[in-house]
Amino acid sequence: MRSAISAVLFGALFLGVSQPSRAQGLEFIDTEEMRLLYFSPSEDYLAPHVIASFENSMRRQRSIFDYEPWDDVTVLLTDFADHGNAGAFPIPRNQLFVDIAPKPPTFETSAGAERMGSLMKHELVHLVTTDQANSNDKRARGFFRGKVRALSAHPETILYSYLTNPRLYAPRWYHEGIAVFVETWLAGGLGRAQGAYDEMVFRSMVRDGSHIYDPLGLVAEGTQVDFQVGVNAYLYGTRFMTYMALTYDPDRLVQWVTRQEGSRRSYEEEFERIYGLSLDDAWQDWIDFEREWQTKNLETVRAHPITPHEDLADRALGSVSRAFIDPQTGTMYAAFRYPGTVAHVGALSLEDGGIEHLVDVKGPMLYRVTSLAHDPDGRRLFFTTDNYAFRDLMAIDLETGDTERLLRDARIGELVFNPQDKSIWGVRHLNGRAALVRIPYPYTEWKLIKPYPYGEMLYDMDISPDGKLLSTSFGDISGQQALQIYEIEALLQGEAEPVKSFDLGQAVPEGFVFSPDARYLFGSSYYTGVSNIWRYELETGELELVSNSETGFFRPIPMEDGSLVIFHYTGDGFVPARIEPEPLDDAGTIRFLGTEAIAKHPVLAEWQVGSPGEIDAEELKTGEGSYVAFRNLGLESWYPILEGYKDSVAAGVNFTFSDPILFDRLEFSASYSPDSALPSNERLHLSLDYSHVVASATPLAGTWHAGARYNFADFYDLFGPTKQGLRGNWFYVGYDRTLIYDEPRRLKFRTELNTYSNLDRLPRFQNIDATFDELTTLEIDLNYEHIRSSLGNVDDEKGFKWRLLGAASYVDGDTIPKYIGNFDFGFPLRWGHSSLWFRNSAGVAFGDRSDEFANFFFGGFGNNYVDSGEIKRYRQEYAMPGFELDQISGRNFFRSMIELNLPPVRFDRVGTPGFYLSWARPAIFTTALVTNLDSGALKQDVYNVGAQVDFRFTILSRMDMTLSLGYAVAQGSLVDRSDEIMVSLKIL
Repeated sequence: MRSAISAVLFGALFLGVSQPSRAQGLEFIDTEEMRLLYFSPSEDYLAPHVIASFENSMRRQRSIFDYEPWDDVTVLLTDFADHGNAGAFPIPRNQLFVDIAPKPPTFETSAGAERMGSLMKHELVHLVTTDQANSNDKRARGFFRGKVRALSAHPETILYSYLTNPRLYAPRWYHEGIAVFVETWLAGGLGRAQGAYDEMVFRSMVRDGSHIYDPLGLVAEGTQVDFQVGVNAYLYGTRFMTYMALTYDPDRLVQWVTRQEGSRRSYEEEFERIYGLSLDDAWQDWIDFEREWQTKNLETVRAHPITPHEDLADRALGSVSRAFIDPQTGTMYAAFRYPGTVAHVGALSLEDGGIEHLVDVKGPMLYRVTSLAHDPDGRRLFFTTDNYAFRDLMAIDLETGDTERLLRDARIGELVFNPQDKSIWGVRHLNGRAALVRIPYPYTEWKLIKPYPYGEMLYDMDISPDGKLLSTSFGDISGQQALQIYEIEALLQGEAEPVKSFDLGQAVPEGFVFSPDARYLFGSSYYTGVSNIWRYELETGELELVSNSETGFFRPIPMEDGSLVIFHYTGDGFVPARIEPEPLDDAGTIRFLGTEAIAKHPVLAEWQVGSPGEIDAEELKTGEGSYVAFRNLGLESWYPILEGYKDSVAAGVNFTFSDPILFDRLEFSASYSPDSALPSNERLHLSLDYSHVVASATPLAGTWHAGARYNFADFYDLFGPTKQGLRGNWFYVGYDRTLIYDEPRRLKFRTELNTYSNLDRLPRFQNIDATFDELTTLEIDLNYEHIRSSLGNVDDEKGFKWRLLGAASYVDGDTIPKYIGNFDFGFPLRWGHSSLWFRNSAGVAFGDRSDEFANFFFGGFGNNYVDSGEIKRYRQEYAMPGFELDQISGRNFFRSMIELNLPPVRFDRVGTPGFYLSWARPAIFTTALVTNLDSGALKQDVYNVGAQVDFRFTILSRMDMTLSLGYAVAQGSLVDRSDEIMVSLKIL
């Protein structure tokens, strides 16, 4: 009877999983070289433009790189975030994911041009330069029937992946450097290869005598320790690529990054073949050149008097939001984000520079942190959270410190407060478009003022003190930027034409705000190449320069006495300071490295693409319709595998099938153990897994999964002591779904039904023998976490998480339920990236005390010598380092751990760029476990004290490995004192 019930449940669920289900609203359009997936009807309008932008970029890149695609590119459009972005992935197939929201042009760190064109110019470089294959790569791809993904379940795939796609395995600065360089010249010179921000960064480093990383130091430490973190890969990579193009020529640069006949797999070896010198030597040449270049730029700037500034803080504050000053208290309110401290809204004392932490910012942005507005009379600050998702509108009472959420998922930013009617104005992003909105007091709803067509965007708004005028920076689809002023009364009446406008070309007008008398607007712009403060007089329309900075001045705050509080750039971020604005006739200008490159090598001008408007997307279509992932399954790759089963080695093959965007995936593996010590019916090992992502226009997608096992084998069983292999038959079906996706808050639901037969041990507890023939289990699991960490973290630093697990085992005619609850909470300590955590678990099982299913089992670190699971396995409720695996048992339990995570030790000179050590992370823990709390005779009290050090290193430039060393000593009321040494290497 039980078997029949299991079969019916399993069969019904499997039929539900395996039936092809249309992802509601997901449509496709095919062309010769791409498949576009988009959600209809909200993204219908954008599809032709995306196709034209793709084709426009791909045509030119095929010519530049002499590229012939291995396979088509699948492009998926989503609207999951309020700020646009994209990511390209060449394995297992060419994929491009695009968030369609507008991109903020903060500090001109991204080109102000139309974003789909920019994204296609940039992201396709990643695909072209990694998908490109010579005859050796093609032979490998032909043998494996595709490009192999490196997967931790089968570490052999690391080698297979390198053979099929070697140029993917280069550092991020290499990939981003060439992408930014090419993007700039495809756009006719609009981009960071000749960008003012990049010049400012290196000019500041040379002025301040800062360390400029070499290739090893950059990947090991440089992209982790400062406020820009991964952006340093873009900065250094672009700069080095531009230097090589200038010093040698663009053709050799292109030759280096292409994979042609005779080229080396290694990007370093290919560099030496092309240029005749080592990468390290060329990099040092660039550093020497950069110092000389920026020294000359500084001399040019200093040819005019530098505007003096008085610092208002004794340290750089990383990224900083718009700021406001309360003159009564001498306090600056702003949001800050820098390494070692969670992003937060704070109050900075203008007297001593100290910062009072007011409230954390959930989901902060780089550079801008949050959108901040100030109600001085009401003593409130308004700010946004979830800035890379769907923004919420928050408010904090400066008197009480109380914080409340006013609007959830409003998707409104660029906040500005109107002191006359207490309304908040902002910009809302939806479906790739921007709209000007107004949120009237008491802030329970928003009102649409004006929708803007695709490609036009508003940013950095302000409202005059009398509430009559609204100023905004404005960008159009061509990349032209302007400062515009509107009459608020006219906007409310539906008249949306500016009364004043000043065109700055492609220079971004940033942070323009009204003076107290509303006579001027003060803001910053790289109008002359250096970011300085400009004054715009509303009556005359005259724009005047009022500062001359060595590095850059930003975000001015006009004071009643006529002075300005500004932020000046340093290598560690932005520092608040005070200046006296004085109209200047002239200021120092700089030379741009990219400008020198194109002047010396005019061929770069020939790279410029035309307008995508000249391409007829309709003519490119070869098919369209509704996208059903199951109908698009195809062979992804196959490869040989090794597995462990008990104490034997098995060899076999793995076949993977998937659709182009990886919504559906089917994997089959078969292996055989020739070990004569195994019974003949245990030598064959089979595994089948199928997963299906329910595509959704929101991030809350669910995933079905189902599969079967016969004598399950696992690669990591080759390295013990923990064994995953399982004799007999095993079928499963399950469903996962994220119920709350509100980063960093997540609530995940998981349920899984398993049925087993012919087992010789208990699943998940390798040292407990099976006393049954058949077993069915059902689990329902809820996991919630709200965890925050600072820039440069290597572990969780603050927050809490909980888990509720209900499980039932049906065996020998009995149903035996179990329940487990976990609750962890922690907070940061004063040392950067250190934290203290309290981890608690409790569980209860029902059934006969002698029944193995009515017991929990504990013991050991749980790590294998070579592993793919969690690094800090000692945190799991079943772990008890110092004892043997499964040594401690009980029908109920309570477990509590105190864990001290010490600051990581970072390394910048250990290894090579292809194999380097980046950090070591020490932790100390102590655990108390009580089992059988309801039985005095069987009650056990056990304790341990232990430590673990994790060493993170990277191979092939992008594959992270972790070597963990642990030791614990344990003792208890019913067991002898014992200890354990743990050595484990985590793969990927």
